[in-house]
Amino acid sequence: MATIRKLRGRWQAAVRRKGAQPRSKSFDTRADAERWARSLEAELDRNGALPDTRPAENTTLAQILVRYRDEVSPNKRSHVSEISRINAILRRPICHRTLALLSTADLAAYRDERLKAVAPATVIRELSTISHAIDTARREWGIHLAQNPCRLVRRPSPPRGRTRRLEGGEEQLLLAAADKGRVRYLRPLIVLAIETGMRRGELLSLLWEHIDLEKRVAHLPMTKNGVPRDVPLSTRAVETLRGLQTGESATVFTAAPNAVRLAWERLTRRVGLQDLHLHDLRHEAVSRLFEKGLNVAEVASISGHRELRMLARYTHLRAADLAGRLG
Repeated sequence: MATIRKLRGRWQAAVRRKGAQPRSKSFDTRADAERWARSLEAELDRNGALPDTRPAENTTLAQILVRYRDEVSPNKRSHVSEISRINAILRRPICHRTLALLSTADLAAYRDERLKAVAPATVIRELSTISHAIDTARREWGIHLAQNPCRLVRRPSPPRGRTRRLEGGEEQLLLAAADKGRVRYLRPLIVLAIETGMRRGELLSLLWEHIDLEKRVAHLPMTKNGVPRDVPLSTRAVETLRGLQTGESATVFTAAPNAVRLAWERLTRRVGLQDLHLHDLRHEAVSRLFEKGLNVAEVASISGHRELRMLARYTHLRAADLAGRLG
């Protein structure tokens, strides 16, 4: 049984078991002391040993996130975006909470406050990062918590997948505007995105040594999901790549991701298509593959999707085209 006594104006709870290190802690109220003692004794009954809760009581969420940022994030392919995300989270008041006091109410309040300023997808990523940092601390850094409070917090509903496709003469409009612009790589980038379904990062990291124009195959040794894949090249894609061969660079494109983003935004503003994202061209490419009659397995091998659910999200077939195939 725990011992509860008043000591120097506060309530001290002490838990002692034979063969285990005694534990004690002081509280402002007797109820808090009894609650802590009951929780500790329940843990002892379950595990046969008293967990050391002091690291969780003395470590703030900020300290955990900083260690996670410095030790775990650099080993990830998405380390740049994750480090930036953690630095943003560290500016929030919730980071002053110790892990022992961090509650689901704190995290729910953080979620609701962030939803006023950013999109649900951003909040989902932030909560996932916090949750993984806490899980890492519990598994590997000796931080004892009965449970990860972040796992109990309801995530915002993710936004519906975009269904934007190129309509009417929008492709020709984009290409004509790109021809008139000063960014020479923009037209071939658009064509290859539509013809291959590659992501922006995959196109920008594409090496000439991984392209076989005779066999009409481009090899991607590293992709978003970590699985290499070979992408077949259409006649139009091969012609576009031949026009880019100069022998001056190891990569097909030498532009930085942010430069491409800015160039695309300027282009879509000029032609009045500001609702069109560069990633929508991947949606367009995947949908066209289905419209050509390829099956799910064939399209997945080209696009790199590993889940049918995700592939369906990127595929938006026109009802009129489907009606024509029905006869």
